[in-house]
Amino acid sequence: MRQKTWLQNKENRQKWVLFMQTFNPRVDPEVLRLMDEMGVVFRSIHQMGEQSIEEAGLSFAQYQVLMHLFFAEQTGGSNELNPSEMSDRQGVSRNTMSAFIRNLEEKGFVERCLDPTDRRRFNISLTGNGRAIVSQYASDHLETIGQCFSALSHDEQQDLFRLMHKLKAHINALRHMAQETSIVNT
Repeated sequence: MRQKTWLQNKENRQKWVLFMQTFNPRVDPEVLRLMDEMGVVFRSIHQMGEQSIEEAGLSFAQYQVLMHLFFAEQTGGSNELNPSEMSDRQGVSRNTMSAFIRNLEEKGFVERCLDPTDRRRFNISLTGNGRAIVSQYASDHLETIGQCFSALSHDEQQDLFRLMHKLKAHINALRHMAQETSIVNT
């Protein structure tokens, strides 16, 4: 039998809510519960994704870099991407992407080459070993991720997607408003 997490204990949860309300008495306990649950679910899915490629010696984020390069190759878009495109696709900073690229290059999965149109920039492409890793692990990885959502019916998955999209749009609007406010205040 699986042990309950600390916040699944009713007494602990009540203490947590009261503690959080000392910072903001108006905070809705349900918002705290949702935030905690979303965090647990996200971390669990992320861990499952990591485990599905653990044998390859890659992090989930590194594997995603390889997948984006493989996708660009296979769809005829390009055999290479520049680091800025890659960081935009994964939603990570350029510095984080540089670290991913450096690590993958050291492992022999990607290579850098100068951009023929702009010699100040470079592009990233898969090596044969990089393609082989993606091909070897893609099916099992996707099966694992699919299993994570198999508890939901197709309609429930669509509802979840719709709600998450709505929440993401709202959060982006809040971030945009906060950025505008900070610009005005500076």
